[in-house]
Amino acid sequence: MLREVIESLDIKPGGTYVDCTVGGGGHSFHIASQLCKNDGGRLIGIDQDTCALEAAGKRLAKFGDTVTLVHSNFSDIKRVMDDLGIEKVDGILADLGVSSYQLDTPDRGFSYMHDAPLDMRMNREGGITAYDIVNGYSENELSHIISEYGEERFARRIASSIAKKRELTPICTTGELAQICRESIPIKAAAVGGNPAKRTFQAIRIAVNRELDVIEPALRTAAELLVPGGRLSVITFHSLEDRIVKQCFASLSLGCVCPPDFPVCVCGHKQTVKLVSKKPYVPSKSELAENSRSHSAKLRVVEKL
Repeated sequence: MLREVIESLDIKPGGTYVDCTVGGGGHSFHIASQLCKNDGGRLIGIDQDTCALEAAGKRLAKFGDTVTLVHSNFSDIKRVMDDLGIEKVDGILADLGVSSYQLDTPDRGFSYMHDAPLDMRMNREGGITAYDIVNGYSENELSHIISEYGEERFARRIASSIAKKRELTPICTTGELAQICRESIPIKAAAVGGNPAKRTFQAIRIAVNRELDVIEPALRTAAELLVPGGRLSVITFHSLEDRIVKQCFASLSLGCVCPPDFPVCVCGHKQTVKLVSKKPYVPSKSELAENSRSHSAKLRVVEKL
């Protein structure tokens, strides 16, 4: 959704922009290009994945001092801005979930299309891995994670199969886990709805990286950092993320929430942003034809008042 993202940010000459999830630098490259074309500005790229930052650094090197890359989680955006001496910014982009760069690097263990060690950490400098969850969590915990985060209706069957398999030998690779998913889902159900492992891999990845926990507080902090007229654009790829973003944006765009019969406001709630569009932007037909990964993408945008 490159065109939609660039348009949504409404990039201004000399402005300061933040790509909270820089990944391989795809969106950042075009934001920086716009800034350099319009008499300069500054782009801050944040990512918790050091490998992604290295790749982005090579891609964005031509822009020199226009781009600053920072190793951090986007939930720490306020601290990052404080460290850089930046009080307010003109636009912020957050592309949630796993990046194309991570999916296309087989040894990271994000993809069910490649056989690799069960890792799935976005930040490889610490934390639990997918191996830890698959082999260490109880059957009930696994079932809950796969059901809650993957919205997988065969979560109990998959969790049971995992538990039985690991009694014999640890489950070490993505290929082994994907095979368990394929064998656990009925043939008729597996024939529709995409790869049988898709929802389980999504669920375990979310649990490994605690992805859903940081979205709302990070978005509220990001909104506070915007100048009046600044834009916050967020791309989601599944319903769990989108629901959180939608509800957070709705809350920020509300004014007083006191009952209508109250003579004066006692809630103190003030509207801080306005929705740029009530409905999310979705990929064009041409993009869907060229990029299958964009199929579930949604872009929501708010503007600071």
